[in-house]
Amino acid sequence: MRVLDIAYSRDALKALRRMPANEAKRVRKKVEAYARDPESQANNVVRLKGRNGYRLRVGDWRVIFDKQGNVMAILAIGPRGSIYED
Repeated sequence: MRVLDIAYSRDALKALRRMPANEAKRVRKKVEAYARDPESQANNVVRLKGRNGYRLRVGDWRVIFDKQGNVMAILAIGPRGSIYED
């Protein structure tokens, strides 16, 4: 089993700071769980259509990320409805 390194973008870190602390902790735990064992979150991860990357569902929050080798790059974190708008 290969553990992925996690790299948060500036926008993703800003989103974590702005959301309620308990939600931010929950999002970080799910990201870390996926990095440790991608199969554990397989039912919450979907490849995005129309752009590169994947979506991890954490309650009403969405984490947009890309896998680059052994690095999980967290590109954006946001609420369910508005995260897909570019």
